[in-house]
Amino acid sequence: MVWTNAVIQGILLGGLYALFATGLSLSFGVMRLVNLAHGDLAIFAAFMTLSISTTLKINPLVALVIVVPAAFIVGYILQRLIFDRVVGVDPAFQIVATFGLGIVIQNALLEKYTADTQGLNVGKLKTSTIKVNDTIGIGWLPLFTFATAVAVLGSLALFLQHTKLGRAFRATSDDADAARLMGIDIKRVFAVSMALAIATVALAGVLFGSRSSFDPFVGPARLIYAFEAVIIGGLGSLWGTLAGGITLGVAQTIGRQINPQWGELFGHCVFLAVLVLRPTGLFGKVQSR
Repeated sequence: MVWTNAVIQGILLGGLYALFATGLSLSFGVMRLVNLAHGDLAIFAAFMTLSISTTLKINPLVALVIVVPAAFIVGYILQRLIFDRVVGVDPAFQIVATFGLGIVIQNALLEKYTADTQGLNVGKLKTSTIKVNDTIGIGWLPLFTFATAVAVLGSLALFLQHTKLGRAFRATSDDADAARLMGIDIKRVFAVSMALAIATVALAGVLFGSRSSFDPFVGPARLIYAFEAVIIGGLGSLWGTLAGGITLGVAQTIGRQINPQWGELFGHCVFLAVLVLRPTGLFGKVQSR
């Protein structure tokens, strides 16, 4: 039963990793943009939620109704002002631009909040548990996080399949030049794509901050987990992103069950194994270009 509990906790943890990975998968899938500031933007959202919830004296999860729309707007503006200049050019420019943005965010947070660790107080939800038996307990907050990940991915899948803008996303992802010739405003597609990516990673950052402590410099670690979840699941597959997050989460919890220090190591080993045995990921498609 101990191993069963480890797997269950890994699946729930995978929901959080999938949320972190969703925006990264979306921005890379549509624009081929590698955003190294992705994790820092998540932590920025967590700190903003901390300030809002403290100032307005509301639950951090309630503050999401302010933070997520604000993150959508920020993502749209970032794409128009910064990322549009590096999309479609040498990836080195993308790395420099997004890495620089991440450094700016980290230092701005350090200046405002210092290096002290912080946490988001969501009340009893953080400690409430569904007791299955003496060995297995399912936390309400991890369960809520997993359900949120499924809802977000499901909503995005429906959006991509059944809306005009979603079809424009898919066309731009397949061939941006052909999409432009067909009359699609790819600049608008890029901007909305980045807005959705930042909104989802802001949601992930707030849920992460509700479960764990954070400081201005934990963003890069979240970025690594997001990358690994995307690669394991396969680029271009939203449900693959969920599968990748679950695979990574289960690997980490099993590793910790064997030895408390082996959690991250097991996750990285699974990532490397997938990269060697199936470079396109579990559900990814072979790219023709």
